[in-house]
Amino acid sequence: MIFSQTALVLIGMLLAAWTLTAGWAIVAARARQRRAEAGLRNARRLARMVDESPALPLLVRVDGRIEAPQRLANWLGLEHVPQYLTELAAGGPDNREGGLTAEQLAELTQAVRRTQKTAAPFRMVATPGGSQRSLALRGHLADPQVSPGGAALVWVFDFSDSESELARLRAEAARARGDFAALVSLIEAAPMPMWFRGADGRLQLVNAAYVAAVAGKSAESVVAAGTELVESVSGLSAAQVALQAAQHKRPIERIVPATIDGQRRALRISDLPIGGEPGDGGIAGYAIDIEDMEELGRTFRAYREAQRAMLDQLSAGVAQFDAMRRLAFANQPFQRLFALTATAAASLPPFEQVLDMARDAGRMPEVRDFPAWRHEKAEWFAAGEPQEEAWPLADGTHLRVVARPMPDGGLVLIVEDRTEQFRLSAAGGALLHTRTAMFDSLFESIAVFAPDGRMQVWNRRFAADWGLDGDFLDTHPHIEPLLERIAARLKRPPQARGVGNALRAAMVDRKQAGGRVQLADGRMLEFAGVPLPDGNGLLTVLDITDWQKAEDALHERNTALVGADAVKTRLLANMSYEFRTPLTSIGGFAELLQAGLGGELSETGKEYVTAILSSVGQLGEQVENMLDLSQGEADMLPLARDEIELLPFVTRLVEERAVRLRRGELTLDLRGDRGAGRIIGDSRRLGRAIGHLLDNAIAATPPGGRILVELSRHRKKGGERARIVISDNGPGMDPAALARALGGLKAGTAGKAAERGQGFGLPLARQLVEAHGGTFTLLSEPGQGTAAIVELP
Repeated sequence: MIFSQTALVLIGMLLAAWTLTAGWAIVAARARQRRAEAGLRNARRLARMVDESPALPLLVRVDGRIEAPQRLANWLGLEHVPQYLTELAAGGPDNREGGLTAEQLAELTQAVRRTQKTAAPFRMVATPGGSQRSLALRGHLADPQVSPGGAALVWVFDFSDSESELARLRAEAARARGDFAALVSLIEAAPMPMWFRGADGRLQLVNAAYVAAVAGKSAESVVAAGTELVESVSGLSAAQVALQAAQHKRPIERIVPATIDGQRRALRISDLPIGGEPGDGGIAGYAIDIEDMEELGRTFRAYREAQRAMLDQLSAGVAQFDAMRRLAFANQPFQRLFALTATAAASLPPFEQVLDMARDAGRMPEVRDFPAWRHEKAEWFAAGEPQEEAWPLADGTHLRVVARPMPDGGLVLIVEDRTEQFRLSAAGGALLHTRTAMFDSLFESIAVFAPDGRMQVWNRRFAADWGLDGDFLDTHPHIEPLLERIAARLKRPPQARGVGNALRAAMVDRKQAGGRVQLADGRMLEFAGVPLPDGNGLLTVLDITDWQKAEDALHERNTALVGADAVKTRLLANMSYEFRTPLTSIGGFAELLQAGLGGELSETGKEYVTAILSSVGQLGEQVENMLDLSQGEADMLPLARDEIELLPFVTRLVEERAVRLRRGELTLDLRGDRGAGRIIGDSRRLGRAIGHLLDNAIAATPPGGRILVELSRHRKKGGERARIVISDNGPGMDPAALARALGGLKAGTAGKAAERGQGFGLPLARQLVEAHGGTFTLLSEPGQGTAAIVELP
C-alpha cells in the first residue's frame, strides 16, 4: 500500500501529538502523586499533633456513630474507641470498668443532640468510672468540611492536675481566710489601740480600742474622718512619721503625750512598715499606755535618788553588791574610807576587786595570807545571817564592818569608822569638862535626867531661869522634889505637871514632848523633853517672853488687816456701783453722737466715738467683774435661777469666739451631747465664768494648737454633777505661776502664755462657780498644757 506524502505528514503529526499528550499526562500524574504524598504527610503530622495536644476531638455524627483517637479511649479507660456514642457507658456487655457513668452519658447525649439541632455550644465535666481523671468537654457544631450532615465536634480536655492544684489552693485559701479572721478578731479584741495605714499614710483599719481612745462613734467614721490618736510633734503628724518608717524600711518607736478621756497620758507609739518596696504595702501601728509605768519609774528613780542622797549624808559607809557580786552602789563615806575613786565605783567592780583596790590604797587590815582572807570574806554572800568584824588598819583607823546578805544573792556592807570613839574614850575626862563649859555657855537652859528620874547634868542658866538654889541642884534631886520647887514659881502651879509629863514621855515613851508655862514674874518659858540615845532624858527650857510679845503684836496687826480687807471689799463694791452711772452717761451720749443727734460727725469724729464706746464697754465689763468679785468676797453676790441646757449654752459661748479662733489659727474641739443635761443657775454670770476660761485658753495656745471643750455628766456622792473641761496644749505653768494666776496676777511666762490669769478672770471664774455650789480646779504642767475643770450640781 502506497501512502501519499500528505498522508505520511498527517500520520507523523498525529504520532507527535500522541507523544506530547502522553508526556503531559505523565508529568501531570507525577505532580498529582507529589501533592498526594505531601497531603498524606500533612495529614499524618496533623494526626500526630492532635494525638499530642492537651485536647482530643470526638466527632459525633447524626446517626450516633463516633470518631476519636485511641488516646481518648485510654483517657476513658476503654480498650478501643467504640462505634457509637451509647457504647461509651461504663459496664456494657463486657462489664468494663472504664467509660462514663449513666448520668454523665445521658447528659452528654442530650447536649450533643441539642448542639446538632440548634448549633448551641455546651460545656460539661466528667469523671470516668474507676478513675481519678477529671475531663472537661466542650462541644459545638462541626464544620461541614469536617463532617457534612450536622455532626457535633466535642473537644475533651484532661485537667486532673489542675483540679488537684485548685483543690489545694482552695484549701489554702480557706485556711488563710480563717487565719485572717482570727487575726482580725485578735486585733479587734486587743486592749491597746491598733491601726493600719495605706501606702499614702491614710488610716484604713482601726480597732475598737482606737475608736474608744479618740472618742469616735465607729471604726468607719474614724477612718473616714482620719482622726489621729496623737497630735503633731515637732511639726510632724502621725501620718508623716508613719511614712518615714515606710521610706526607711524600719520601725519607728517614740513616746508622745495624748489626751484620752480628758487625761494627758504618755503613749509608746510604734509604726511598723509592711511590704517590700515603699508603696507596695502599708504601715501597721499600735500604742501602749505607759503613763503608769512612767509614773512608777519616776517614783522609783526619785525614791532611789532620795535613798542614795540620804545614805550619802550618813557618817557610816554603805555599799551594795548585786547577785553577780558587783558593786552596785557605794555612798561617799564608803568611798572615802576605802579610797575608792568615783570612776572606779562607777565601773561596777567585783567584790574581790574592791578589796584589792582598797588593799593597794592601804585601807585593808594587814593579814598574812590576803588571797585566803579575801576568799573567806567572799563567803559572806552565802552566809545565813549578818556578819560583824573589827578591822584595825595600819594608820590607826578602827573600822566596824557589818555584812548583811540579801535575799536576791547580793550583799550590803556597812562600815563605821570608830576611830573617834576610841579617841573619845581615851579623852573622856577632858570631854566631860568641855561639855560642862559648853552647857554653861548655851543660850538655852538644859538638864539631863537619868532613867531613874534623878537629874545628872545641868547648866547654870537652868538654875537662873527657874530661880533654883545651886546647893539644891548639887544634890542631884529627883524629878518630884524638883517639880515642887518649880510649881512654887509658876503663875499657875498645876502647869508644873506638864513639865513632868514631857520628861516622862522622853524617858519612858521615847517621844519628844513640850509646852509653855508662865512664871509668877510674867516671864514666858517654853520647855521640851527630848529622848537621848543612851536612855536619858533631856529637858530644854527657853525664855520666849520677847517672842510672845512679838507674836501678840502680830496677831493684833493681822486682826487689823482683816478688818481693812473687809473695808476694802465694801469700798470696791460701792465704787463699782458708783462707776456705773458715769459710764452709762458716757456711753449714752456717745451713742447719741454716733446716731447723729449732735450734728454730722467727721470720719475722725466717728472713729473717736467708736473708740469711746469700745472703751466704755471694756471698762463696764471690768466694773462688772470687780463688782462680782467684791460681792462674792463679801458673800453678797445675787444669783438668778435660770434653767440652762448645757450643750447649747457652751456652744453659744464657743461660737462667740470663732473670730479669735480663726485669727489665732486654733482648732477647738467641742465634745458632748444632750446627755450633759441641764443646770439651774445664773446664765449671765456662768457665761462670764466659762467665757473667761475660754479666753484664757485661746490666749495661752500657740498658733496651730488645739483646745478641747468636753461636756459630761457623772454621779458623785451627793448627786449627779455636770462637768465642763477646757484644756489646751499650750506651754503650761509651773506651780508658782499657777498660784499667781489664781490670785489674779500675771503668770510670768513668755509669749502668749503670759496672758493667762491676767486680771480678775480666773479668780472671778472660780468665785462664780463656787457661788453656784460647784467646784473649780486648774491643772497645769510646763510643756503639757493647762486644763480647767468646772463641776456644777
